[in-house]
Amino acid sequence: MTKNAIAITHVCFEDLGSLHQVLEQQGYHVTYIKAASVYLDRIDFLYPDLVIILGGPIGAYDESDYPFLKDELHIIEQRLAANLPTIGICLGAQLMARALGARVYPGGVKEIGWAPIELSYAGQKSPLNYLAKEHTAVLHWHGDTFDLPDGATRLASSSKYKNQAFSWGECALGLQFHPEVTATGLEHWFVGHACEISSTPDVTVAELRKDTAMFAQKLEFQATLFWQTWLKQVEAIQNQLMEVDLMEIEVKVKMPRSIKKALLEETTGNNLFPHLSDQLLQKGLRGVALNSAGGE
Repeated sequence: MTKNAIAITHVCFEDLGSLHQVLEQQGYHVTYIKAASVYLDRIDFLYPDLVIILGGPIGAYDESDYPFLKDELHIIEQRLAANLPTIGICLGAQLMARALGARVYPGGVKEIGWAPIELSYAGQKSPLNYLAKEHTAVLHWHGDTFDLPDGATRLASSSKYKNQAFSWGECALGLQFHPEVTATGLEHWFVGHACEISSTPDVTVAELRKDTAMFAQKLEFQATLFWQTWLKQVEAIQNQLMEVDLMEIEVKVKMPRSIKKALLEETTGNNLFPHLSDQLLQKGLRGVALNSAGGE
């Protein structure tokens, strides 16, 4: 069964990186949407199986200059309220924190370069354990930070910033650092962020490139394991939720077992007749409407 993932981008070179290939391998059709180039409020963001909000060199609080940020905040609020799989990376994590009511603000120092993360106890028990400091360093590239949202679980910190990763609910993940980067992709970052690099003390392209040669390949390997595990985890949760929803429909309507069975098989990837789920669901929901109206 094909699943849909939408990635919201803010600059073209900050893309999904290693996550893109993992998504395709796990049956996702990936669509990129440029936040500054489309009317985000005209897109149904409750439809995709997964939404990823990527990074960019603007602040999560800069909606007066970049009005589309208000639409992104609304998208995140909607998906979190619906418990739908959502990932925020860097700016995306800051927007997620803000959507949850937390403060986002300039940090005391820019964190640009390769360094390990420190996992909390919850982080060690999560898929992020594949990115623990004994396995790999990760790339940091930010100047802003955020407070941990109420109800969120801190998963990781760094030597400079306390909030490097958090989870909220069962299917939302905020990552301040960049586990998605690849050595090839970072060459575009070094061009796109040339002004920031040159204006940041103790940060140079030469040093970044040297560290990238040392750490990027290992990060890509470990990040692949991380992405795969997280996706399988949230897909299992979504399948369980779908099962509960279908059971509730069956109780209300007496949905024929054949329809329920086909729908459940579609959600778990065992359906021998793909693309029938929409038709079957329409029939089942039509039964709900007829039943509530006293028809048939």
